[in-house]
Amino acid sequence: MSPNGSDRSPRRPMRRKLLQALTAGLVLATATGCTYEDFPRLGLPTPTTEEAPRILSLWQGSWAAALATGVLVWGLILWSVFFHRRSRTKVEVPPQTRYNLPIEALYTMVPLVIVSVLFYFTARDESELLNLKKKPDVTVNVVGFQWSWCFNYVESVNGSSGDAKTSEELSAIPDRFKEDFPANAGGTYDCGTPSTRNPQTDNPGPTLWLPKGKTVRFVLTSRDVIHSFWVVPFLMKQDVIPGHTNAFEVTPNKEGTFLGKCAELCGVDHSRMLFNVKVVSPERYEQHLQDLVKKGQTGYVPAGIAQTSHEKNRETNNL
Repeated sequence: MSPNGSDRSPRRPMRRKLLQALTAGLVLATATGCTYEDFPRLGLPTPTTEEAPRILSLWQGSWAAALATGVLVWGLILWSVFFHRRSRTKVEVPPQTRYNLPIEALYTMVPLVIVSVLFYFTARDESELLNLKKKPDVTVNVVGFQWSWCFNYVESVNGSSGDAKTSEELSAIPDRFKEDFPANAGGTYDCGTPSTRNPQTDNPGPTLWLPKGKTVRFVLTSRDVIHSFWVVPFLMKQDVIPGHTNAFEVTPNKEGTFLGKCAELCGVDHSRMLFNVKVVSPERYEQHLQDLVKKGQTGYVPAGIAQTSHEKNRETNNL
């Protein structure tokens, strides 16, 4: 009995409250039947491509799994603290358990299951995001260099003659990417410096123009060191490696001007490697290419360092 003569244990209300809190946390962490739009973005910007919601959903799922794991671990810690603390009246040593096979199997298998599930969804989404479709609507060769960017628009544009497939400036790009280049693509380009600014927003860096609703393939090459091409609201970035060409595709679905940056520490002025991405209508995009031709920016700027021997051997072995 308690000192006041009541048979009611003072621990019961505390146990009940703790159980209610754990139940509420578990329901919150494991709620299903909602889309990615029903959850907070957890620090990520609003997606602006058709592929970005897949990345956002993976991000939110990882947070949900982490929160559920945290609730379970915190609950067990608090349960141990409250209900296994030293008694004020009893001084004997509690029973000592050297091992417990079910519990040991549990805390071995549960992390393996968690990691396996995260690996599955990550591998599934990564394979889909890096899958290159045949004949994209637009191809842009992104050239990274210290300390800015160049954009080669691999397009057949009136007033620009040549062929991207045989261009000496694009010789660093592997043939497997050139197979999908448009025929007789004379092309046009735009280059920037750290002092370049977008005329509409005054944001630093050159501006890459893209058409809304068209599949865009980025072919990434570097002239010097490793950079990383990251358009923030696309939720997608990839390394730009000298001697090794990477590529990925997106389909912009919102017009506007968005920020981009280098996400790889590439040297002393890494923070100045900024750029802008302007998504416009297909008609306005075509007009922009014509404007570049009128400025005399026809053909292509050198794509970067030629493929390394290792990369050439890898491609040969995969044929």
